[in-house]
Amino acid sequence: MKCLDNRKIVLLMSLSTLVLWNSSVMGEGKSIGKPSGVVPAVVERIPDSEFSRVTLTEKAVQRIDLQMDTVKEETVGGVARKVVPYSSLIYDPHGLTWVYSSPQPRTFIRMSVTVDFIEGNRVVLNDGPPVGTAVATFGVAELYGTEFEVGH
Repeated sequence: MKCLDNRKIVLLMSLSTLVLWNSSVMGEGKSIGKPSGVVPAVVERIPDSEFSRVTLTEKAVQRIDLQMDTVKEETVGGVARKVVPYSSLIYDPHGLTWVYSSPQPRTFIRMSVTVDFIEGNRVVLNDGPPVGTAVATFGVAELYGTEFEVGH
C-alpha cells in the first residue's frame, strides 16, 4: 500500500470535515420551520410604513446569541448627546445607517440613525431613537437578513 504524503492527508481531512459540516448545517437549515412547523422568526409589515417588525422565537434569540444595550445620553464636548455601541450599527446597500430597536422582548424594528462620529466603540448620533431605547448589539446582521429574507 502506498503512503500518502502530509499534503494529501491534510487535504483529505479538510474535505471530509467540510462535507460533514456542510451536511449538518444544510440539513439543519432546511429543517427549520418546515417539518416541525416551528418558524424561528415572523416578519410583519408595519401598516402605513416602509418598515417591518421582526419577532424571533426564544430559541432563535439563543442561537444567534442576541445581545442588547440602550441608547444612552453622554456628555460629549460639553453637550448632552445620544450614544450607541458601534456594534449596534448596520449599513444598508445604499449606505444608510440603522439600528434595531426592541419595543418588546424578542421583537425588533429597524430605525434610522444619523452618525456624527465614531470614537472607539462609541457612536455619537446626530439623530436616532430616544434615549433609553433598547437596541440590539450582537445579532444585528442576522436581524437584517431575517427582515429582508437574505439567503432564503
